Amino acid sequence: MPGSSVIGELLRKVREGDQQALAQLLPVVYDELRAIAARYLQRERAGHTLQTTALVHEVFIKLVGQTEARWQNRAQFFAVAAQAMRRILVDYARGHQAAKRGGGKKAVSLDDVSTVFETDSADVIAIDQALQKLAELDPLQSRIVELRFFAGMTNEEVAQALGHSLSTIKREWGLARAWLHRELQHL
Repeated sequence: MPGSSVIGELLRKVREGDQQALAQLLPVVYDELRAIAARYLQRERAGHTLQTTALVHEVFIKLVGQTEARWQNRAQFFAVAAQAMRRILVDYARGHQAAKRGGGKKAVSLDDVSTVFETDSADVIAIDQALQKLAELDPLQSRIVELRFFAGMTNEEVAQALGHSLSTIKREWGLARAWLHRELQHL
């Protein structure tokens, strides 16, 4: 995977309207975006109709359409991509839940953070609501959960993307998981 300087330069050119740079950017970032999308979608309910390729393309369109974005490094670009995927999936889950009659809430367990989305679109919405609440209380912890859980990043990658030490990320990740576990017991 090319480094942040290649991606940053291509993104700068895209913002300036260079169509050739746009054509070069997707192949450079596609495999990693696809891996992030696959991690998201493997947690979704059985029968989920949104496909990995469609999610990657929708996110890519959103990212290159951001005229104000000033990507500092590769990790930041993919962190923003993960956040965009989360938003797309939450919107998709809300639409799916609204289509069902009575689509009420149900309790979600965060005992094992990797299994939260296995059953129902209500889970996606519950996690999103909890993360929004956590973001109000502690934005750093919210971003760490988003990057660890949704983007599948390691602690080291999160530390690089957010510009914090590895020990800070590990500590805040533990605190965030404990807070989310408690919060999701009440939903």
